[in-house]
Amino acid sequence: MPTLQGSLPPELANNVVRLYRECLRRATFIGKQQHNTELVVGMVRQQFKKHMNETDPEKIHKLKDDAARGLINHMLFESEKLTGRKVSQRS
Repeated sequence: MPTLQGSLPPELANNVVRLYRECLRRATFIGKQQHNTELVVGMVRQQFKKHMNETDPEKIHKLKDDAARGLINHMLFESEKLTGRKVSQRS
């Protein structure tokens, strides 16, 4: 299965702390727009804390892919809003 982490800058995809920080930044941005910052940021923190003791490399890789997918989806959404055009997705 192809990895989504390749779509992110290597310094972000290879470092869980940086990935966490970027997820928090996006959560804060979304939360401010929807006036529920504490809820959205709390959800991100909860997911990272829930898996902080994970040691299985495959599971960690999957979790990082999931986080990358969320970041990429948000970036696409914001891009579509700014340009007014739908970004095509590959299947």
